[in-house]
Amino acid sequence: MMSLVQDVPALESLRVAQRLAERALADEPVPMEEALGLLRDAEREGDEAIALPALLSAAYAVRSHYFGNKVRVHVLNNAQNGHCPEDCAYCTQAKTSTADINPYPMKSIDEMLGEAEAAKAAGAHRYCMVFAGRGPSGSRVNQLVTAVGRIKDEVGIEVCVSAGLLKQEQAERLAEAGVDRYNHNLNTSPRNYGTICSTHTYEDRQQTLAAARGAGMSLCSGLIVGMGETREELVDLAVTLRGMEAESIPVNFLLPFEGNLMNRPVDLTPRFCLRVLCLFRLMCPRAEVRVAAGREHHLRSLEPMALQPANSLFLGGYLNAKGGEAKRMYRLLMDAGYELDAEGKASELFEGMSAESFEDNGVAGKAATLTREGQACSVDGASGAAGASPCGGGGGKAVLDRGSIKSLEELRPFKA
Repeated sequence: MMSLVQDVPALESLRVAQRLAERALADEPVPMEEALGLLRDAEREGDEAIALPALLSAAYAVRSHYFGNKVRVHVLNNAQNGHCPEDCAYCTQAKTSTADINPYPMKSIDEMLGEAEAAKAAGAHRYCMVFAGRGPSGSRVNQLVTAVGRIKDEVGIEVCVSAGLLKQEQAERLAEAGVDRYNHNLNTSPRNYGTICSTHTYEDRQQTLAAARGAGMSLCSGLIVGMGETREELVDLAVTLRGMEAESIPVNFLLPFEGNLMNRPVDLTPRFCLRVLCLFRLMCPRAEVRVAAGREHHLRSLEPMALQPANSLFLGGYLNAKGGEAKRMYRLLMDAGYELDAEGKASELFEGMSAESFEDNGVAGKAATLTREGQACSVDGASGAAGASPCGGGGGKAVLDRGSIKSLEELRPFKA
């Protein structure tokens, strides 16, 4: 039988795309050889297995089936910054990084409670607390249990936590307290992991995810592309995340932070980044695929196309990095015809905006810039801390400094 992925003319690419979409909707995995073909692009190899527009069409058919035309927007602010003992080479919070950040301790439970209330009022359905470090101590778990209990009782919102490596008993305590989802990114392949971190292992991360799942929490786990991994390893990661049925998959693209040990992304072009997103959509059709760190920097003018395979993105920044500004993101969504996946004020605010209300915000794709101060609010609300492999991606999480969430309107530095 002829492989579905091979060098084909444009018309045949459309037929291949239809069969790829049908396979994904039937929940059939893409075989390794064909998956590798999806990543082959004429821009780099001189030929391609399937034309990118056709591949994007296949990915959108699957994305549309499960998520419609909606985009879930996530924004975080820092609850804690720095003081991480790990040596993850991609991370500004690592003990080996000399990046210029502003470390400070964890916010109080009352602060996080207030931010959860504001997140819900702004239309969020989930509030995420992110903590730096290798993993939570006994006292940190106690704090989390108290915070989550109050948020559940007093706010009534889903809760996601990212606190590093977990033991089974810690996972069970968090689940019993009411944590709905746990984030811990695999980041890269088992073979490549030793080149990006020496203070913990890939297996440590797998065990944490197994503990979280065993305790009854849903999983948010993704990767960082551009750290020297092979294409086979990218496909293997997609297979692994499919096998663990991760409900949320943040796809980060390495940002070149001065001061980090790893600050030179490898082989990332806008077209290749889109192909990676399509791979994860077709391999993990039911997952929330999030285009996370590096969206503006690496996708450049092709950024809107990322929402054909992805149904989720970050607004406002990543782990100590400036992301696209709110007005540019909202204009991007409106111009492309997408709907905001939110309730209440957030949805009303979005619907009340018009394309004419936005001024030019310049183009994305500038060098990564550290963010040391700022404020944020949430559409999928979160209180973030750098370096703990949070929901949007280890080393690429949307976080700002200590400013607290107040209202979605406050996020808008612009008026119609």
